[in-house]
Amino acid sequence: MRLQSAEIVDTFAEAFEMWVSRVIVTAATIEWARAAAQSMTGFATSVIRCKCEAAVERELEPDETPDRRPGVSVLLFTITEDGMAARLIERVGQCVMTCPTTACYNGLKTQRSVIVGGRLRYFGDGWQISKVLGGRRLWRVPVMEGEFLVDDRFGVQPAVGGGNLLILGAYSETALDAAAAAATVMRQVRGVILPFPQGVVRCGSKIGSQYKGLIASTSHTYCPTLRAVASDTQLGDQINSVFEIVVDGVDLHAVEEAMRRGIHVAAEHGALQISAGNYGGSLGKYHVHLHGLLNGQAPDSDMPGPVATPPGPPAPS
Repeated sequence: MRLQSAEIVDTFAEAFEMWVSRVIVTAATIEWARAAAQSMTGFATSVIRCKCEAAVERELEPDETPDRRPGVSVLLFTITEDGMAARLIERVGQCVMTCPTTACYNGLKTQRSVIVGGRLRYFGDGWQISKVLGGRRLWRVPVMEGEFLVDDRFGVQPAVGGGNLLILGAYSETALDAAAAAATVMRQVRGVILPFPQGVVRCGSKIGSQYKGLIASTSHTYCPTLRAVASDTQLGDQINSVFEIVVDGVDLHAVEEAMRRGIHVAAEHGALQISAGNYGGSLGKYHVHLHGLLNGQAPDSDMPGPVATPPGPPAPS
C-alpha cells in the first residue's frame, strides 16, 4: 500500500495491557501548573527502566478544572495497579506538592482507585484536615506557603501501552521532519500521550541482548550503519534513518486514532516507508494493523471503545 510517496508496510504494532491514571494539576498561573506537570512527568519515558510512562495530555482552561484555576492534565501509565499507587505517591508528593500554589485532583471517574492524598496527608504531621465535597474526600495539608489540596483517591483503569510507528526516510533530516510532524498531530488526540522527548525515539529496542542481564538492546535490524553486516536487516538501500513514535492511550481506540493520523502526516512530510514494531504477536494483547487503520477495518482487538473524553466538569467547590 502507498500513501503519497510512502510505502505503508503490511505489518502491525504490538501493544500491551497497562493501567492509567489521569492527574489534574492546577495552580495560580499556567506557568506554575506547567512546572509541576513537567517535573512530575520527568524520567518517565519507558516502564523498562522508569517504572512508569507519563506525559502532559493537554493544558486546561480554568472552566475545565475543579478549582477554576489554570491546569494541566497528566496521564501516567504503569504495568500493575499496585505500581500506579506507588508512582503517584512519589511523583505527586515530590513534584506537585512541592510546587508553589498547586493543587492536585483525580481526573478519572472509574470503579477502581488507589489512595494518594490519603498517604501524602501524613506530611501534615497531624495538622492535616480532610473535607468531603460532593462525596469526594480531599486533604488539606499545611505547607509553608499555605496549604496543599489533594484528592484522597485517584481513579485507575485498564489502558493500552506500546502502540508505535516506525518512520523511515532517505536522510536523517527528512525522516525526523516526518516523525516530528506526525508526533505533533498524534498528541492532539484526547486520551493519549507520547512519553519520549517530543514524542520521537531514535533508539528503538528489541527484547533481550547477547549480554546477560540486559532485558532490552538496540533494534539492530533497523540500524542503517549495520545494514551491510546484519543479515536480518529490514532496511532497503534508500533508507538511511529511522525514528519510532511510541503512543500510550486510555483505550485502544485512542491509540488507533493517533496512529492513523500519524501515518497520514508522516507520509505527507516525506517519509519513504512507514512500519511498526512487534514481537511476532506473541507478547502483546493488541495488534494494530497499519493497513487496517487506513482501510477503516475493525481492529484486531477485544477492547474497542470510544475516543477518551477530557476531564469532566468541576467536582469539588
